[in-house]
Amino acid sequence: MKEIKRIKETCLYIHDLEAAKDFYNGKMGFDIIHYLADKHLFLRVGSSVLLCFNPEDSKTKTSPPAHFGGGNQHFAFEVTREDYLQTKEKVKNLGIEVTEEVIWKSGQESFYFSDPENNVLEIVPEGIWG
Repeated sequence: MKEIKRIKETCLYIHDLEAAKDFYNGKMGFDIIHYLADKHLFLRVGSSVLLCFNPEDSKTKTSPPAHFGGGNQHFAFEVTREDYLQTKEKVKNLGIEVTEEVIWKSGQESFYFSDPENNVLEIVPEGIWG
């Protein structure tokens, strides 16, 4: 399926959508596309979309098909190489704890932090996957 260009949406299952809204919109600055308390929060992240669903609500749906999950989910945000260090400082200045910084075998760096639901978020510079 080489015609697929990228992952358009990423989904997290979050019980406290209000805390997610405060974090992703309030701190991270992502624009809200749609918010329905106790149901879902949709955010614009660059050219992609971050979908946050309440798992208790979404697992009972019939259309679109039911889906839910839990645990510490992970995904990465990509920034330009030039913005990487500045982004790390911005995250720290927002009072968000950087939980780990990694230098990969390739020499590339990335760093990790958590959202209020303890999902594992990562910032990576462009080109980390070659």
